[in-house]
Amino acid sequence: MIETIRKLVETYGPSGHEGQIRDVILREIEGLADEVSIDALGSIIAWKRSGKPDATTIMLSSHMDEIGMIVTHVDKEGFLRFANIGGLYPNTLLGNRVLFADGTIGTIGVDAEVSATSTPKLSQLFIDASNGKKHTVKVGDAAGLHRTLEVRGERLIAKSMDDRIGCAIQIEVMRTLKQCPHDVAFVFSVQEEVGLRGAQTAAYAVAPQFAIAIDVTRTGDTPNGYKMEVALGKGPAIKIKDSRMLASPEVITLMEKAAKAANVPYQREVLIQGSTDAASMQLVRAGVRAGCLSIPCRYVHTTSETVDRNDVKNAVQLLMKLLESPVKV
Repeated sequence: MIETIRKLVETYGPSGHEGQIRDVILREIEGLADEVSIDALGSIIAWKRSGKPDATTIMLSSHMDEIGMIVTHVDKEGFLRFANIGGLYPNTLLGNRVLFADGTIGTIGVDAEVSATSTPKLSQLFIDASNGKKHTVKVGDAAGLHRTLEVRGERLIAKSMDDRIGCAIQIEVMRTLKQCPHDVAFVFSVQEEVGLRGAQTAAYAVAPQFAIAIDVTRTGDTPNGYKMEVALGKGPAIKIKDSRMLASPEVITLMEKAAKAANVPYQREVLIQGSTDAASMQLVRAGVRAGCLSIPCRYVHTTSETVDRNDVKNAVQLLMKLLESPVKV
C-alpha cells in the first residue's frame, strides 16, 4: 500500500486542476470496478454492484484535490504573486517549493520589508520560478506544494495526505472487497478544498441511502497543541460533529459496530474547525444519512502532514467489515 500512497501524495492536483491525479487513480482502480464514470466536475464514480435489485446504495467519498495557489500577477523579472486555492497558512509557506502542472518548480519567497519575527500576509509572498531563462508560467496557472513521501517507522509524512490518504484507503478496499451485499459507489471527488463541491454533484448522481466520507482530521497529541481527543496510532476516528455537520446517528452506529466486529481500535471525533465531503453529501436531494471516517493527521495543510500507518490499515479493516455486513435502512 505504501507505493500507492507514494504515487498519490506526490502527484500534482490542486482544486480545479485534478487531471493528473485523476489519471493516477484511474490507473490504480483499473479492473476493480463494475462501472467507472467521470462526472461534469471531474469526480470519479466507480461502482461495485451486488447484482441484487433491492440492494442498499452506499457512497464512499475521498477527495483527490489538494490545497494550492493560483498566479495573479507576473512582474517584469518573472516573479509570481499568487492567491490561495483552499486553506493556506502564510506562516508555513516561506522557503517551500511548489509544482506547476507543466513540471515547473518554484520557491516561495517574501518581501524584504517583512520582519523575520512577524507572520507575512499572502500578498507579501511571491513564487520564484526562474531558471536563468524566461519561464512559461502565466496568470491563472495553478501550483501545488511540492514534497516527497517520507516513511519514519509507522509514521508517513507528506504533503496532500489531505486527502490522498483517503483515496489510498478506498483503492485498498476496492482491491480487497470480493463480495458485497450492497451497491457501493467509490467516489474520488474534486474541489473539496474550495467548498466540498465535487462530492455534492456526485452524491446527486449516486442517490445513496448511506454516505461516508474518508478524510483526515486534526489531532490533540502535540505539546501545548490543539485540545482534541484524537491522537495518532489510536485508530481511525468516527466523526460525531464538525463545523458544518452533525453526523447521522445511524452512520455513527454502523461504523462503531463495524470497528468492534473487526476488532480494530477507533476514536470518537468532535472537530471544531473544518469539515468534509460528508457535509455536502448529507444535504443532497431529500437528505442522506452521512458520516465521516477520519484519519488522525498532524500538521494539516502543510508540506509535512503526518499520519500513522496503523490507523490507515485499521480504517481499511473497518470499512471492509461494514461493506461486507448487512445494513438496514
